[in-house]
Amino acid sequence: MKRLRYFPVLLILLVIPHLAEAQVESYTIKKTRFSSKNSDEFSPVYYKDGLVFCSNMSRSLVKNYLTPDDKGLLNIVFADTLNWKVRLFARELRTMFNDGPASFSRNGDTVYFSRNIRTDVNRDDASPRNKLGIFTSVLEDGTWGKILDFRFNNEYYNITTPFISPDGKRLFFAAENPEGMGGTDIYYCDWKGDYWDDPVNMGPEVNTKGNESYPTVNSEGGVFFSSDGHPGLGGKDIFYTRQADDGKWLPPVHLNAPVNSKYDDFSLVADPMMNSGYFATNREGTLDIYKFRTNVPQLFYCDRQRENQYCFSFSDNDKIFVDTRYLELLWNFGDGSTATGPDAEHCFKGPGKYQVRLDARDKKTGHVVFTKLAFDLDLRDIEQSVILSPLSAMAGEQVTLDGLTSSFEGSTVMNYTWHLGDGQYSKEGKLQHTFDRAGDYDIRLGLKVRNDKTGVIRELCSVKPIKIFNNAGEKEAFDRQNAEPAPVVDIFEYNHAVKTNRYSAEDELSGFAVYRLEILRSETQLDKNDEAFRKLPGKYILKENFLSEENIYSYTVAEEHTLMATYPSYRELAELGFTDAKVYQAEVEDAAERELNNLEKAFGVSADALFVRNTQTLSSTGTQLLDLVMGFMAKYPAIRLQIACHSDNTGSAAANLTLTNRRAETMVNYLVINGVNRNRLVPMGLGGTMPIAPNYQESDRKNNRRVDFTIL
Repeated sequence: MKRLRYFPVLLILLVIPHLAEAQVESYTIKKTRFSSKNSDEFSPVYYKDGLVFCSNMSRSLVKNYLTPDDKGLLNIVFADTLNWKVRLFARELRTMFNDGPASFSRNGDTVYFSRNIRTDVNRDDASPRNKLGIFTSVLEDGTWGKILDFRFNNEYYNITTPFISPDGKRLFFAAENPEGMGGTDIYYCDWKGDYWDDPVNMGPEVNTKGNESYPTVNSEGGVFFSSDGHPGLGGKDIFYTRQADDGKWLPPVHLNAPVNSKYDDFSLVADPMMNSGYFATNREGTLDIYKFRTNVPQLFYCDRQRENQYCFSFSDNDKIFVDTRYLELLWNFGDGSTATGPDAEHCFKGPGKYQVRLDARDKKTGHVVFTKLAFDLDLRDIEQSVILSPLSAMAGEQVTLDGLTSSFEGSTVMNYTWHLGDGQYSKEGKLQHTFDRAGDYDIRLGLKVRNDKTGVIRELCSVKPIKIFNNAGEKEAFDRQNAEPAPVVDIFEYNHAVKTNRYSAEDELSGFAVYRLEILRSETQLDKNDEAFRKLPGKYILKENFLSEENIYSYTVAEEHTLMATYPSYRELAELGFTDAKVYQAEVEDAAERELNNLEKAFGVSADALFVRNTQTLSSTGTQLLDLVMGFMAKYPAIRLQIACHSDNTGSAAANLTLTNRRAETMVNYLVINGVNRNRLVPMGLGGTMPIAPNYQESDRKNNRRVDFTIL
């Protein structure tokens, strides 16, 4: 025999004794027919109608070269499931060194495999720096070609045991990187469209100071791996982990005996349902591949069952003032139920899609004046296995356990696994069970769920406690103490209530927001003399606004800085038959209008500030404002400006009208004298005919004594 002086091989990790723990017989195992007492077989993976694995059997498919420990060189071999006859997998992938393990893309046309980085050197001259690396090859016309090396291969440490995830987006492997956690660690790289991203260490949740290797991945991205660093039965044991929503890997779960043993057990692969699979072990002296069948599925990760929420609180932010003397806030929950007031609580009957609105409604007519909030609500049940069971029961009494209400949109439940907490199991969707002894039990329900579109199978598991009593009085007291009303949570803080198409007038509130009183909407453009506007009083200025997002024409007659300032005009027009009148919030986009609004905000529009009390004489504040208006008119020479003066309703209507007419003329005259063309100015005195607030109190009447500047 010709012996190799040096050759790096896959590490079969040292046996480290552990205390054995009693394990449930979850699995039945049997050694495969093709495993030999005289050679090693390990790292099985599914490929078409058989298995691909590593073997150093001394047959015609390998020459009699031996490693220093009298082991034959590793080759990638194939065994079909009909007669389990073993043959070399692909001659074009064989080298003069160790080859394998391997894994395959979902469609089987790309292989990821391990071998020595340098294969063009003489075996007798093998160098310690000829490390193991990862390579890929593509199947074309029945031949494996285009062999490429992994860009992270290097001459300083081994990179091996590659496994590609079923979706092809993540490549797992083991590496002896000295910057790792210790020994060999498991890493992964994500595919970025045309290259593999930098390797990521799976972290301390998975990797230890010992050795972790032989990762394999199931359809939901869960990882089986082998470790001698986590507590187990001895040697290398097989563990399972998956990535949580926060990106961290969950604490590994040890697979039950007899898959794991006091010997080295590693490189497990399973079908998507985990009904059966294969793994390697040295429990009979050489490395052999065993087949396992699942008797009672292990439930790897079970979350405490959460209660679905159907009762919620709804709140108004109250940024937009609503005078409850005239308007009331009305919640419409989209299921036929309503509630009034800024804050409300409502319980939906169950999951579903609802349209929720918060409207300001006229108390007198019952018509909606303004919409403050609207959104589509998709209330969903939590994606979990659902256990319907009582909180308590009597020992010896039959208890109904129901998991059939577990349902998942776009997915099908494939099977049920109950771990009943007393050593009993069931695979029924719904069952009757009797707990023989009093005590506290955790009922676990595991589901295998298949996505109807992608075919991906994932596992879900919930755990729910049940308390068993011997004394009926104690049970009744427990039930009374734990009878809680349905919790109420904020609708906007509940993760399983999806809010879309959300409109919030308060969220859109800005310095350039105005409130427009709309009397009509039309898909076609209307003339101002249209019959629809026949009843509109002449004091109102009709404006046309094209709402591009809705592709519709909106006709408005008032534009105010607050919602309630539009209400008196709304009430008047509603009584005149404009029953579709409604207020909406808009953003002032025109530069001239924005500048004019800023002037009004800076100086105010109070007639008490702009005129000497009860006269038509301008105050110093009034002349300062008009001086700025002159500059505004010079900056925008094409616009025409209406100056409308208003009063409250104290005194006679005729006197109020006369005073406001004179005040409007005074302001226009001041501007004309200072160079503004009179044809660009329209004075208007309206007396108390267009209030924006009630006239019952002085604080409201003061708001009605105002001056409005409107671009025509």
